Amino acid sequence: MRRADRLMQIIQLLRDGDLHRASDIAAATGASLRTIYRDMETLAASGVPIEGARGVGYRVTAAITLPPLNLTMTEVEALHLGLSAVGQSEDTDLATAAQSLSAKIDAVMPEDRTRAPATTNFAIYPFADAARGFQHLPTIRQAIRTRQKLQLSRDGKNRTVRPLQLDYWGRLWTCVVWCETTRAFDELRVDQIESLRILPGLFVDEKGKSLRDFNHLKTAR
Repeated sequence: MRRADRLMQIIQLLRDGDLHRASDIAAATGASLRTIYRDMETLAASGVPIEGARGVGYRVTAAITLPPLNLTMTEVEALHLGLSAVGQSEDTDLATAAQSLSAKIDAVMPEDRTRAPATTNFAIYPFADAARGFQHLPTIRQAIRTRQKLQLSRDGKNRTVRPLQLDYWGRLWTCVVWCETTRAFDELRVDQIESLRILPGLFVDEKGKSLRDFNHLKTAR
């Protein structure tokens, strides 16, 4: 399993808000205990709101979940798109300023966290290519707002999904969907979507396919 995929799996395990022992996370991901400890440090340093310690357990305190009509989502997209570009600049002063500004933005975002992430996030961020998915956010947000299905391509395979919610995890965007292809819920990393388009026609909530059902399943696990 690629490290980025394992880190995303850890986020999904922890997002229920419960305390998870490192040994249980290691068993679920097939990684060693030492690897899990390193992963938790990396996730925390990269801005994911994790609390806990070795020998106690870990949990994600909160994600930033934004409703489809919330203007803050657009502002966050623009800010992080710009910061991602400037942060890679060969101009040392500009790159340093982008890192500093990113830390300040993270510190005041409406999350339940006790500290801001380190200012070296650009260097250690485990999902370094996440900015590639920014181009898809407006389309996904529109589909959520208008209740339309999406046809998307990932890993060379086409899928038809019902987009339900966008979540934000320390500069990583994910989308909760009901997948018509696999007939199951999924949490897609937006940066891994190769292409997508909105399909004509609307969808309505159906039993077993709604965001409420997804949240119920996550709570029950």
